[in-house]
Amino acid sequence: MTINTAPLQNLALLARKHEVFLVSFFLAALSAATFLIYYSQGLTLAYNDARSHLDIGRRIVEGLKPGFAQIGSVWLPLPHFLMTFTIWNDFMWHSGLAGSIQSMVSFVATGILIYLFLRRLGVGTAGRLAGLGVFAFNTNVLYLQTTAMTELLLLATMTAGSYKFLAWYQEQKLPDLILSAFWFMLATLIRYDGWFLVITATLLVAWRGWKKGGWQVAEGMTLMFSSLGFLGIALWLLWNQLIFNNFLYFAISPYSAYAQQQALLSQGNLATKGQLLVSFLSYLSSLVFSHTMVVFLLGIAGAAVLWLDKKNSLHTRIAALCLLAPFVFNIISLYLGQSAMFIPGLSGGFWFNVRYGIMLAPSVAIFIGLLIDRLKNFRPVIGGILIFVMVFSHLNQDTVALEDARSNLSYFNVSSLSDTLNQRASQNEGFILLSTASHETVIFGSSLPMKRFITEGTGLYWQTAIVAPHRLARWIVMQTDFTGDLVWKSVSSRPEVLVKYYIVGRFPTGDLYEIKPEYLPQLSTTPIYSGQK
Repeated sequence: MTINTAPLQNLALLARKHEVFLVSFFLAALSAATFLIYYSQGLTLAYNDARSHLDIGRRIVEGLKPGFAQIGSVWLPLPHFLMTFTIWNDFMWHSGLAGSIQSMVSFVATGILIYLFLRRLGVGTAGRLAGLGVFAFNTNVLYLQTTAMTELLLLATMTAGSYKFLAWYQEQKLPDLILSAFWFMLATLIRYDGWFLVITATLLVAWRGWKKGGWQVAEGMTLMFSSLGFLGIALWLLWNQLIFNNFLYFAISPYSAYAQQQALLSQGNLATKGQLLVSFLSYLSSLVFSHTMVVFLLGIAGAAVLWLDKKNSLHTRIAALCLLAPFVFNIISLYLGQSAMFIPGLSGGFWFNVRYGIMLAPSVAIFIGLLIDRLKNFRPVIGGILIFVMVFSHLNQDTVALEDARSNLSYFNVSSLSDTLNQRASQNEGFILLSTASHETVIFGSSLPMKRFITEGTGLYWQTAIVAPHRLARWIVMQTDFTGDLVWKSVSSRPEVLVKYYIVGRFPTGDLYEIKPEYLPQLSTTPIYSGQK
C-alpha cells in the first residue's frame, strides 16, 4: 500500500509561496494576544517614560499651546509624531494604545525582516523559523512591544536598514543603498543609537566604494548615502537651533540625558563612567538577562559562524557588522556617562535601563538562525534546548524589562497625588501649574485634559504663572524644598506668593497646593493667550 504524499507536498509548496504572509499573520496574532494580557493587568503603562511619550504626543494636538514645538529637545521626534494620528482620541491616549500600536506594528515588521534577512543569507526554512522564534518568543521583546516605549520602533528601522544594506553590499543595486539610507535616517529620529549606526554604515559604504574603484568611487557612494542617512540628524540639530537657539541643546539642556547622568554621578550612582570593564560587563549582563544565558551563548556561536564560515562572502560578513553597532554604541555610552544602567550586584542595587539589552534581539535571532542552518546534525539538540529555555522563561515569567519598569527609577506611583488632583480639579474650573520635568506622570495619571495644565511648553502661560501663580494657577503641584523642581525654585524665593495658597496634601512624589478662596476673584480660569505663537 502506497501513501499519497501529493497533498502534503502541495501544502508545503503553498506555505513556501505565502511564507511572508503566514509569518506576518503569526506575529500579528502573537502581538495582539500579548498586548491584551499585559493590558488587562495594567502593565503596558508601567514605565514612566511610556506615559511621558504619550503626554508629549498629546500636547502636539491638544493643550494651551499645541503644535509640533511640544516635541521638545531631548527625545527624538518620530515616535511622538506618529502618535498624533491617533492620540487625539482620549481612549488612545489614556489606554496607551496610541504608542503601543506602533510598537506592535514594529514587532511584526522586525520579525518579518529577520526572516527575510536569514533568507538572504541563504538560510533554509528550519533556520529561518528558529531565528524568528528566538525573536518572537523573547519575553522582554513581547512585553516591550505592548508599551509606548521606543525600542521596538528603533529595532524595526535598524533591521530594515541593515537588511537593505546587506542587499546592496551583495548586489550593488542603487535602490537598495537608497532604501538603506532612508531606514537608517528614520532610526536617527527615534533613538540616539541610530546615530552611531548610520555612522558605522557610512564607514562601511566608504570601504566598499574604495575596494570597488578607489577613493573617487568611495567619495561618490559615501556622499550619496550620507546625504540621506544623515538628514535626520541635520534636521534635529536645526530644530534645536530654531526652537532653543542652540544646535546642541538636546545634549546640554537641564532636561538632557547628560544632566540626568550628572545628577546620578553626584550621588555616586554612575559606576560605568570612565570604567570600560564595568561598562562592558554591564551591557554584557543586560544581554544575558534580556535573552537568557543559553540564547546569548548560542548567539555568540552563531556570530562566530557568520564571520568564520567561508560559505559567507567577505561582503556579507562586512555588511553584517551593522548588526553589532548597538553593542558598541551602548558600551561607549555607558563609558562616557551618557547613559546609565543598573544591574543588581554589579552597578547598582536595582534594575534600571536593563532593557537596552534587547537592542541586539534581531542580531541574536539572525545569528542563531544561521547557526542552526549550518549545524544540521545538531538541529534537534539546539532546537530542543531553545524550546525548553523559552517555555521555562514564560512559565517563570522571566521578564527583566518588566522588573525594570517596576523599579524605583523607572516607575513612580503618583496615584495618590493624581487622584486627589482629579477630585479637586474635575469639578472646578482653573489651571494647574507644574513642571513636566518633575511631574509628567501626574498629568497622565490625573486623566484631566491637557489644556488644564500650565507647563514649561505653554509659552506666555508659563512665563506669567511662574512669576505670579495667583493670576492663572488655581492649583500648584511641586516638590517642596527640591530646587530641581522649576516651580518650587521660582515660588520659594517669593514667600508673598505662596501665602496665597494652602496645602491640600503632601505626597511622596510631590505636594498639592490650592489657591485660597479670597484670591479666587482675581484668578483667570479661561485661556487668555489664545493668539500666542
